[in-house]
Amino acid sequence: MDTAFEDVPPTTLADLLGRAQVMDIGIRPLWDAPRVAGPACTVRCEPGDNLMLHAAIHRAEPGSVVVVESGDLDYALAGGNVCAVAQRRGIAAFVVDGLIRDLGEVREAGFPVFARGVIPIPGTKRKLGTLGEPVRVGGVLIHPGDIVVADEEGVVVTPAARREEILTAARARLAKEAEESLDTWEANHRARIDGALRELGHTD
Repeated sequence: MDTAFEDVPPTTLADLLGRAQVMDIGIRPLWDAPRVAGPACTVRCEPGDNLMLHAAIHRAEPGSVVVVESGDLDYALAGGNVCAVAQRRGIAAFVVDGLIRDLGEVREAGFPVFARGVIPIPGTKRKLGTLGEPVRVGGVLIHPGDIVVADEEGVVVTPAARREEILTAARARLAKEAEESLDTWEANHRARIDGALRELGHTD
């Protein structure tokens, strides 16, 4: 886990990073998992095959988030035992552009998985994909070591080169928000909205 990002919501990161770093709405938590944050361990699996994800669980560093490019909606990339081994090895979560199976086991074990859904059919283990190379997951280009933050609000990726910049900006924004009362926010919001309406020629 990247503990520095654990307390930063994806909404705050999305405001700072913009749409290009936010995964599409199809990548979602498959159970009510807590927020996870960690450096990306990147995997690409060939359609219908899950060999490289299975290889990755024995190679990913503890605390990392395994992100998988697949786009395959016909076969599962992982099941209960794979998730259990990943959890035992200290992997923070899976974020996969595809499907898993054995969701009941995964939920019971408390292993966070963000994916497009579930299917009971496993993939094969016959095709060589990649480990540790850039991948595209949920529409976002991810390099190894980029910071992945995911919870029920979505999945946002902070480029590793911008880690300190974004973390500093996020902490400042959260501190400012914590100091602002709802009354103050409402007054500022009303003024901002009324100004936007006037600029567009709207009159009440």
